[in-house]
This record gives sequence, structure tokens and C-alpha cells, in this order.
Amino acid sequence: MSGYGLLAPALAECGRERFTGELRITGSPGGTVHFRDGLVIAAESPGAPGPEALLLRSGRVSGEQWAELVRESGGSRWPAAGLVAHGYAGAAQLKVVCVMALHDAVFAIAVGRVEDCERAPAAEPFAQVTAGEPPSRLLREATRRLAALAALPRPVHPDRERPLPANGGAAGPHGALRGDLLAHADGRRTSRDLAFRTGRGVYTATVEVARMLAEGVLECPAEPPVIPVLRIPPDGRGVRPRVPERPAETLPPPPPPMPGALPRRKPGGFFRLRNGIPK
Repeated sequence: MSGYGLLAPALAECGRERFTGELRITGSPGGTVHFRDGLVIAAESPGAPGPEALLLRSGRVSGEQWAELVRESGGSRWPAAGLVAHGYAGAAQLKVVCVMALHDAVFAIAVGRVEDCERAPAAEPFAQVTAGEPPSRLLREATRRLAALAALPRPVHPDRERPLPANGGAAGPHGALRGDLLAHADGRRTSRDLAFRTGRGVYTATVEVARMLAEGVLECPAEPPVIPVLRIPPDGRGVRPRVPERPAETLPPPPPPMPGALPRRKPGGFFRLRNGIPK
């Protein structure tokens, strides 16, 4: 079933009960929503880039710099203090990145397929927002994004269409986002793949891909033609029968008896004749 149909009541119930812990969502792409006293402090999904991917893929921090920060922090997956201390990002910027990743993960879960929602004991998320988000606010934002995406002239799904630049689409002047999407759209990557590749939110990448498809900047490879199935009318008229390429082989009929053929002798006749046995 659609992601929103199961996700919305599960999130709302955790908020009403002031739940602390994890809400694990199984499905495609699925994910995990972290609660503290009924407020959402983090969310992760394979369908959306996390805060670290947004920083690394966007070029704000290089891979070498990130690896050094992780070593300095003793293996932390989110070396926020080191990022600020080395001047790679400000504290306010990191908060914004965490909020963006939180909303993007909830959107990715909601737009996908949800099979089940299960609560689990608390596990401290590696990157979280400071104050927490009410589930009702997250649901309103997810609803707004789903409606905005569906209202576009050429709506797409984050994990379905695989666009590539249209003829001459890459020649015109484009902004940074469109330029990055055009550089990586090759007919094999979905909007979700492009989001990870460019360090953008999956919602942002999906909306821009939809707009570029509508404007003819991107196009989707043509699907293979569907060969119609020939159906013969009941009366059999108006349809040329299909002749098989190699008709099935049948055994030839036995040849007719030859005229004047010699009579067949009975088995054992010579033995009876030799020993004087009557026929």
C-alpha cells in the first residue's frame, strides 16, 4: 500500500503517546524515524541522502577532510564539533542540513511503499535536530510535497523514471542544480540516484527532473514497443491465418500392397516339412 496510508497514523500515535525510541518502517525504500518524548529528532532512509551525504556530495567537505574529522572524533559518524572547529561548516548550517535530511527522509518513506511500522527501543541517532519536530508538522510537509509533485505537468517518481538529456538540452545556460543533473543523467539513474550523486535532497532532485522533462530539457528512453496479440474473431473472417514457419512433421501413410505379391509363409513350415509333420 502507499507509504502515507500506514505512515501517517503510526507517526501520529507515537506523538500522542510521547513515545521515545525508533519507529522502523519496512517497505521500499523504508527507513527509521527516531522519537524523543513524542518529537521526531532524526529520520533515515535508503531512499534519501543523509546529512553526511549532503555535505560530502555537495563538495562542502572533501572525502579526505571527512575521514580526518572522523579519526579526530574517535570514529563518530557525525563529527559536528570538528566541522565547526575547522571552519568547514557553521553550527547553524549543520542544523539546517539535519532538518533538510529529516524532512527528505520522511518524504522518501511516504512516497514509497510501506509494509509495516514497528516500534523498537531507543538508539541514539548520529545526526539529530536540537528541538525535535512534531509528527503533525512532518505529516503536513510530506502531504504538501506529495501534492506539489503530483500537480506538476510531468510528475515523476523518485525511483522510477531514468532520464537523459534531450537533443540540445544540455547546450543552453542552466543553473547549478540543472547543470549537475544534466551532467549525471544518463538514462540509467533515477531521481533518487541523481540526488545521491549531486548531494541534493531527493524531493528537490525529483521536482527539478519533473520540470526539466516537461520543458524538454530531459527525456526518458522510449519503452520497447508492445506487440499486440492477434485475436481471431469467432467467425474467422477478416483474419489471415498464421502459417507456422516449420509445419509439424507427420508420418507418411503406409504404402498400398503390391499386386501379385508372393504369399507369406507361416513360421516353422520348413521344420514341419522336414520332419514329416502335417501342416
